Amino acid sequence: MNRSATTDRTQPHRIRIFDTTLRDGEQSPGFTMSAPQKIAFAHALEDLGVDVIEAGFPNSSPADFGAVQAIAREVRGASIAALARCHPADIEACARALDGAAAPRIHAFISTSPLHRQHKLNMSRGQVIEHAVMGVELARRHVDDVEFSAEDAFRTEREFLVEIFDAAIQAGARTLNVPDTVGYATPAEIRALFEYLRANVKGADGVVFSAHCHDDLGLAVANSLAAIEGGARQVECTINGIGERAGNAALEELAMAMKVRGGWYGADTGIDTRKLLQTSRLLSRITGIQVQRNKAIVGLNAFAHESGIHQHGMLKNRDTYEIMRPQDVGWADSQLVLGRHSGRAAVADRLRQLGYVLEDEQLDQVIAGAKALTQTQHVINDGDLQRLVEGEQHGPGWRISALSLTDYGQRTRAHVDLSDPDGRHVMQSAEGEGPVAALFAALAQATGVDFVLESYEVHSMGIGRDARGEANLGGRIDGEAMAGQGTSRDVLEASAIAWLDVANRVLRMRLAPPRVEAA
Repeated sequence: MNRSATTDRTQPHRIRIFDTTLRDGEQSPGFTMSAPQKIAFAHALEDLGVDVIEAGFPNSSPADFGAVQAIAREVRGASIAALARCHPADIEACARALDGAAAPRIHAFISTSPLHRQHKLNMSRGQVIEHAVMGVELARRHVDDVEFSAEDAFRTEREFLVEIFDAAIQAGARTLNVPDTVGYATPAEIRALFEYLRANVKGADGVVFSAHCHDDLGLAVANSLAAIEGGARQVECTINGIGERAGNAALEELAMAMKVRGGWYGADTGIDTRKLLQTSRLLSRITGIQVQRNKAIVGLNAFAHESGIHQHGMLKNRDTYEIMRPQDVGWADSQLVLGRHSGRAAVADRLRQLGYVLEDEQLDQVIAGAKALTQTQHVINDGDLQRLVEGEQHGPGWRISALSLTDYGQRTRAHVDLSDPDGRHVMQSAEGEGPVAALFAALAQATGVDFVLESYEVHSMGIGRDARGEANLGGRIDGEAMAGQGTSRDVLEASAIAWLDVANRVLRMRLAPPRVEAA
């Protein structure tokens, strides 16, 4: 591809975003969704600005058929695609499920690699082409928009790919998908393949080439970007990168790569990137599976800085260590996390935000105390700083005396016995869908703290008899971001401690003296 052409932003190429979270993503173990959850998520994808939503594989099960049918009837702001093998029964099922869709698409596929032809299909090249043509022609009788995929395309002979794509175009396909089904390709190879196909497929200028990359070698996003360099104008991806085995290309990473490096790619998408975080978190709530903390764009650490050198640079000019604005993906702001590696500038800045302007000697004492705390905890929160400045004059805060949980079918009842900041016992019970929901509801009622939970994760610290559970949660109170942490041998108790960590932070903020501004 001519690089000078790609850097011309006067007329950037429009890259279509084809989201397959509800189809390929749901095939990932542990990510099954109910029909109402699929419908809700499809609306979220519509709001995000996705061009094509692959709603499912209708002939795989009655449940999948019903979900595709409901999404096709309800979602009007995006094309709705349904997957089919090049089998008449699959294609007819797609047509029925998509009846009533504003912009229906049938996505027909067949395996093309020698390995799949021999061991999966037991077909010759000619037979594979015959089935592909039959599938595309039949789909074309039902809808105008037909996509054809050559499964395991990357391990298919180049000349055969050209031959079958020629036939698919003649049969009526508008989009040609080139999947790296097993995540084997490298960026240079992907780019070269797309350039070859665009140069050799008859009628290439009249169709859209699409890339569908898997992450088995951790290269799905890089390969998708390389495909765009090679001429792809559609990328197939999923929210949070979920999908078969190691997953698919992550939509949020692709969208931000296009936004941040648009000058290099000469391309953009229609994605409202400000909604990426909320869409990611919706998927996490639906599936119960949180993204890893260091996940690009939507992980809790994506805009968090702990290193003293980095924090000092951020305080001077955030462009020193951030290539995008957190607000552009849905975060409220960056975080300067106070921990073992934080420096003097970050601690002093946070103290100023809390209303404290300290002399050098007192600041040194607070920093020394904070460093000591990092030997037993990962993060220094505002309450820790306030105690280091003022001592324990505001009392111990909320503490757990006892907690219990009882299951009633699909619901759980939690009972908490707390010690309030004045040392009095407060008891409260609440129900919820699962133990965590019930526990947090009881804590909210007991403390009167209205905490809107946005993230929650637990993990093990240590092994064997010394193992402990650590809970981390984040959310908002009156629009302000809050985070809490707790550790215990019991993960539910750790979760309660993390929740009360937030409640006690709120308490200390309410009791804090008026902010003193620097002279």
